[in-house]
Amino acid sequence: IVGKNTTSYIMSGKGKGGRGKGKSKSSGSTSSASKAGLQFPVARLNRYLRKGKYASRVGVGAGVYMGAVLEYLCAEILELAGNAARDNKKTRIVPRHIQLAVRNDEELNKLLGSVTIASGGVLPNIHATLLPKKSGTGKGKGSSQEY
Repeated sequence: IVGKNTTSYIMSGKGKGGRGKGKSKSSGSTSSASKAGLQFPVARLNRYLRKGKYASRVGVGAGVYMGAVLEYLCAEILELAGNAARDNKKTRIVPRHIQLAVRNDEELNKLLGSVTIASGGVLPNIHATLLPKKSGTGKGKGSSQEY
């Protein structure tokens, strides 16, 4: 009775499932980023290096190396910005936290010295000569004229 009056519908992959039919364990294609263990798109970086005419020949490992460097820099900045956000009792990283993270780190400040971060503000800094004088032992307020 199974073969009688049964209609099977083949979904195109765009319906209720969301993003296709899901990834199976034995899928044939693996991205070069996942092969390298990176989050950054290695193939796209390779394409940009080739199309940008930076060199006449671009090796396969160039995109992997560039992706690893970019991923490390992003992780470093995000970690320091997250610490700055936690210091300000915030749970969301805003451009101000990125600015504080970059400018307080010596190496990142050197790397991004000529970069302007939009809505970043400036580091809090008051020159020592502008601060009020510390009065040691004196008779009253320390005025220069005696009455």
